[in-house]
Amino acid sequence: QVQLVESGGGSVQSGGSLTLSCAPSGGPYNYYSLGWFRQFPGKEREGVAATILTTGKHRYIDSVKDRFTISRDKATVYLQMNDLKPEDTAMYYCAAGYVGWSRLLTEGSYTIWGQGTQVTVSS
Repeated sequence: QVQLVESGGGSVQSGGSLTLSCAPSGGPYNYYSLGWFRQFPGKEREGVAATILTTGKHRYIDSVKDRFTISRDKATVYLQMNDLKPEDTAMYYCAAGYVGWSRLLTEGSYTIWGQGTQVTVSS
């Protein structure tokens, strides 16, 4: 069964940058969409950025627009995060599924999840 593997998390100072990667493991996947989510302690996961793999259309939550960029290189999907802020500190997950435009940032729409990678931003 295909799994998703995230990497690239770490600790940076405010204003710094990180690039997260999400790659399939165990075989190729033919999912329609891939999203990046984050979870703050004690909170539910929120959609951060997502893409429809066939068209390249992207969606972002307002708080990361102009700072985060989702992109794809073959089977790997990236989340470039610039100008990081302490409030971006969270566990970040990638997820894949057959998700249409209107639900791209909706957690419940995705069927496969990675294990998560921690991002910590210090002030």
